[in-house]
Amino acid sequence: MSNASKFGKVAVLLGGKSAEREVSLDSGKAVLEALVRSGVNAEAFDPQQRSVTELVAYDRAFIVLHGRGGEDGQIQGTLEWLNIPYTGTGVQGSAIGMDKVKTKQVWQGSELPTAPYRIVSKDSDLQEIVDSIGLPFIIKPVHEGSSIGMSKVEKIEDFATAIAKATQHDAVVMAEKWITGREFTIVILNGQALPVIRLEPPADVAFYDYEAKYNRNDVQYGIPCGLTEDEEKRLQALSLRAFQAVGASGWGRIDAMQDAEGNFWLLEVNTVPGMTSHSLVPKAANAVGFSFDDLCVAILEQTLTGAAH
Repeated sequence: MSNASKFGKVAVLLGGKSAEREVSLDSGKAVLEALVRSGVNAEAFDPQQRSVTELVAYDRAFIVLHGRGGEDGQIQGTLEWLNIPYTGTGVQGSAIGMDKVKTKQVWQGSELPTAPYRIVSKDSDLQEIVDSIGLPFIIKPVHEGSSIGMSKVEKIEDFATAIAKATQHDAVVMAEKWITGREFTIVILNGQALPVIRLEPPADVAFYDYEAKYNRNDVQYGIPCGLTEDEEKRLQALSLRAFQAVGASGWGRIDAMQDAEGNFWLLEVNTVPGMTSHSLVPKAANAVGFSFDDLCVAILEQTLTGAAH
């Protein structure tokens, strides 16, 4: 790429202090190498090791910080304050997207299908939860990504352990109705929904958990995803609406399920998805002819347009 100089000096923001630090370091390293190969003057910048005030030395930022501090509006707000253009979603959309309950509230208000849920604690009336959303359900920390702290509850006796695990990661915990069916992810790039990917974890894992996401090599990724053409178009349109509803922009990922009756259910939005060798965004981009390097440059180019922050 000959005109990479238009980007000036780029900070690739990686690492950070969230529970997803290790994944962010992997993602950031991959993005940094891709940008450097493309001729971009890019450097790694880990906010855990350097003061964010040092970002004034850069012309723009490529955010690959996963989880809290990076995906929740904090770093976006800092960059706004410093007047540095950055990739991806702005402050408000990041804050909503990182909060699973706020995301669901926005989707419900937009009449988008999302699984029923309750905010819960160790003192919750278990029978009321079971009566309202049924068994099984999944317990999730509200402000974590990468399936951290999540557990499937199949019988009431499992509840206390699941709550204890989730509250290690977050003060706010939710119970969400377990959707039995096929799991899909939909990558959004520059206002377009890319080909849908079907996720098929191996039979010995209950759901697409942290281990399956990052460490296992036996998860199946289906492109094409196995939906009919009409179903895939419907899911892509639904995902684009869901992405825009929370105020997300630039690039990201929507996770969804299809139940036995064929209904789609939106699970969550990722505004800074993984960019590792196991990650889903590069797989979807590859399906439409984007190499990993092309993808990274395309995301960085968002900082040059009027749509940038």
